[in-house]
Amino acid sequence: MITIDLSGKVALVTGATGQLGRIMARTLAKAGADVAVHYLQNEAKAGELCAQIQAMGVRALAVQANVADYDSVCAMRDAVIKNLGAPDILVSNAVSQYRWTTILEQDIRDFQDQFDTCVLQNVHMAKALLPGMMAKGWGRLIGINTECSALCNSGSGAYASAKRGMDGIYRVLAKEVGDSGVTVNQIAPGWIISDRDRETGTEINPEYSAKVPMKRRGTDQEIADAVLFFASELSSFITGVYLPVSGGTVMPGI
Repeated sequence: MITIDLSGKVALVTGATGQLGRIMARTLAKAGADVAVHYLQNEAKAGELCAQIQAMGVRALAVQANVADYDSVCAMRDAVIKNLGAPDILVSNAVSQYRWTTILEQDIRDFQDQFDTCVLQNVHMAKALLPGMMAKGWGRLIGINTECSALCNSGSGAYASAKRGMDGIYRVLAKEVGDSGVTVNQIAPGWIISDRDRETGTEINPEYSAKVPMKRRGTDQEIADAVLFFASELSSFITGVYLPVSGGTVMPGI
């Protein structure tokens, strides 16, 4: 039987208190990784998540940081190293929220905000954390992108453009650190069912599902499973990948 065992590994999940972040953090913990739970404002949720992770028999640490600020990211890195050890796995998941509208109507500040949290976050994380992974000869950088960066639907201009910029950073990084033992990959979720949907009874959306080849929405656990795969030795010879987990809505060509 093949199992995924991340015992002895330290994972940092940014945006870990969010709808997707929390299930990804718990899934890595279930595989045996110690987990640093990043949050921006929701300290209470971070503490609750850490308690859940510790109950699985691994270590957890709540760490606050503004991912758009390099000094803040470096302070977070130092706190993780001090308390858990140098991260082996980074799941770059944090992104700020804003109101979607047309490009002509969108506030310019929304474009900058998305650039800061999608592109600069990943530059900051790479500069702060990749040298440590490279020194050990092993590491996993896993970015959470979106199907929106491929679809470019109306109203998604600020988000899609920033996530496409993130894609460029990841592809370049994969080539720059490929010989170091560090892999660099992205997961692109579709419109995913999360705890919020379960609480409000909004799991089913026929209009969206009709456009998905598998005719349903995916779940947060299915995204976390893809993260777990990229974090494991099963993906040891895979890097530079943009992997849609969207039921076939996005199919990258060759």
